[in-house]
Amino acid sequence: VRPGTIMAAVDTPTVIISGPGGHGAIPHKSADPIVAAAAVVMALQTIVARNVDPTEPAVVTVGTFNAGTACNVIPESAKLEISVRSCSPPVRKLLAERIQAIVKGVAEAHGCKAAIDYEMGYPATINTADETAFARAVAAGLQGDHPIIDLPAPTVISEDFAYMLEARPGCYFMLGNGDGPERKMLHTPDYDFNDELTVIAAG
Repeated sequence: VRPGTIMAAVDTPTVIISGPGGHGAIPHKSADPIVAAAAVVMALQTIVARNVDPTEPAVVTVGTFNAGTACNVIPESAKLEISVRSCSPPVRKLLAERIQAIVKGVAEAHGCKAAIDYEMGYPATINTADETAFARAVAAGLQGDHPIIDLPAPTVISEDFAYMLEARPGCYFMLGNGDGPERKMLHTPDYDFNDELTVIAAG
């Protein structure tokens, strides 16, 4: 449990970098969107490292990179899909500005053009203090052998319950799935829900 921001906002920019493709043997007669996109991926890594306050959580992840159909053909476009996480509105705004500036600038430096569809997703999940204190007190009365963990910082996963907390006071809290090598994270093929949680949560 945690008062204030417990989970991050998530935004999902999709980038198309385009240039006049050509034959792989005569690259000087084309502008290579793969090279430009690769440079964009590397340049994006500087945002969190050099533009965001080190005390502020932020993540920029390029999750997909798709381009080309043959080893001897320079394609006309490359597509990147990006996941952007932030825990405060100012950092969210900064990330959006820097990502778009870097994508366009790096693409143009390589003789290409960039189109960006910047989708603003879920906002940060922000718990109100009184409701969080109430939820913690209830959990303390039920915990038994299961400890309460006060999260020292937000996690940078995201949750649409954020919209509920924008409209009304409340508290989003988490139930641990256990630890150790047998407990795998979400979004992994080996994830296994801990069925014992059902009884604990219902209590």
